[in-house]
Amino acid sequence: MRHRIRTLDSTRRRFAAVPVLTAALSSLLAAAAPATAAAATPAEPGAPEVTCTSAKNGLADRLSKDLGQVLSSHPSGHTSFALYDRTSDTRCAYDADRQYDSASVVKVVVLGTLLRQAQDEQRALTADEKKLAEKMITRSDNDATTTLWKRAGLGRINSFLRLAGMHNTVPDTEGYWGLAQINAADQLTLMRLLTSENSVLGGASRAYALDLMGRVVPEQRWGVPAGAPAGAKVHVKNGWLQRSSGGWRVHSVGAVTGGGHDYGLVVLTADHPNMDAGVRTIEDLARTLHQDLDGTARPVREARAARALPDTSDGSLVPETGR
Repeated sequence: MRHRIRTLDSTRRRFAAVPVLTAALSSLLAAAAPATAAAATPAEPGAPEVTCTSAKNGLADRLSKDLGQVLSSHPSGHTSFALYDRTSDTRCAYDADRQYDSASVVKVVVLGTLLRQAQDEQRALTADEKKLAEKMITRSDNDATTTLWKRAGLGRINSFLRLAGMHNTVPDTEGYWGLAQINAADQLTLMRLLTSENSVLGGASRAYALDLMGRVVPEQRWGVPAGAPAGAKVHVKNGWLQRSSGGWRVHSVGAVTGGGHDYGLVVLTADHPNMDAGVRTIEDLARTLHQDLDGTARPVREARAARALPDTSDGSLVPETGR
């Protein structure tokens, strides 16, 4: 996997040697520099780009360089990510339009569909719906997901996706909900939806969804939470799926709120030889991002505590299953 960083620095260097007229252009570019990504290694034409913008001086440069280095250290498989930070008006993306099998991150879409349905019907969730939703999100329960997916139906799910602006998310029409096609850009749109006022989901619905994502069981709180700042609340949903061809799909989507933090991160991966390789890629990106946004020094790579990760998919590839 190769990457490149979009930059204005190299442009400024080229124009610096040209007199008067181009010097004026350099001044304009320099004024925009704090909101634009910094220089990094060149890449082949057509390779994906890490792109960052920020209202905070120097942050886009730092994120672009550091996240690019992480990607370079994980050359196998495919990785996409997308980030927003409302506090510093920062955005980053890398290959965010690439499509992936959804695995269990699609369960947040199922939850959003359920909450929108209850709003449309001007009612609260039933006790049964709450039980199923809690199992689906906090424990990634497949049977609960299948029940809610069937009850909603493709028509209602697609309606929610249109309302949410997730135009490139495509549910599998044969009922393989773990094979819905997603991308990082749409998943970040969903994280934005859950963390800000909007016309799709009301405040009570958003708070409920974030509460469930904040109570995911400890053994499934890998990925986005890695290296998150102390005092912040991390809301997460992960997914992992092994395909007979093409290796593993390992994803983590989440939002960080409270303690002065308000940002979302989505990392999607595919074609790794095992689940741990995908998790390591996601967590290296997450740690770097948390450190840069929090303004902390980057420590020497920490040793990972021993832990057990599944060595199989968290759901078989039969209709209406798949984590």
